[in-house]
Amino acid sequence: MTKQRARRPVIAIDGPAGAGKSTLAARLAKKLGYVNLESGAMYRALALRAIEAGISFDDEAALTALARGSRIELQPAAGEGNRVLLDGRDVSRRIREQDVTDASSRVSVHPAVREWMVARQRELGARGGVIMEGRDIGTQVFPDAEVKIFLDAAPEVRGQRRFRQQPGEAAAPPPEEVLDELRARDLRDRSRTHSPLAPAPDALVLDSTALSLDQVVARVEAVLAGKLSAARTRRPPRTARPR
Repeated sequence: MTKQRARRPVIAIDGPAGAGKSTLAARLAKKLGYVNLESGAMYRALALRAIEAGISFDDEAALTALARGSRIELQPAAGEGNRVLLDGRDVSRRIREQDVTDASSRVSVHPAVREWMVARQRELGARGGVIMEGRDIGTQVFPDAEVKIFLDAAPEVRGQRRFRQQPGEAAAPPPEEVLDELRARDLRDRSRTHSPLAPAPDALVLDSTALSLDQVVARVEAVLAGKLSAARTRRPPRTARPR
């Protein structure tokens, strides 16, 4: 009889923009050999489709139909993060530009769009061994995830991180504008009716304002080790077979 392999855990990482979720997820995935599923990239890809199709970010029905007719794929990249394909086209760099970033937060507020995304994300993570980061992973997408992290930081620190992530083009917005947009996005994410940004009741809340990435990774690894150890302890003993 073939021995069935235990399902590897799901790690859910939620938090506001600029908290360091993507960097943390990429680093952990690399260390643990897990698949990094960046949910934000999926919303960005849909936002790009809406921009290209000239669809209003307020038209929920049209955006939902657009999502259903789109093929959004995440493939592991050579370094950290994912290669994002939209209908077979590599849009990994394009979806990081400011217009798509702004559009993605407006596209993501619609309940029907989120329902479609959640169903797709659950399919991608059904086998476990994944790290998924976003804003409602631990509350909506994987409420039964073995490890839930809510990563936060002061708005000023998150704004600085976002500013440093810009490609350095002359037309890039100044730090003050980046911070204002981040605060506006926080308000949209936290106050939306459907799946507002909030930590799951059983999530570990980590404030990364004064922590280095290595310190955050170490904290999460310790939590994961504890969860896995507890799961092994609770596992019922195997019943001996009669001879």
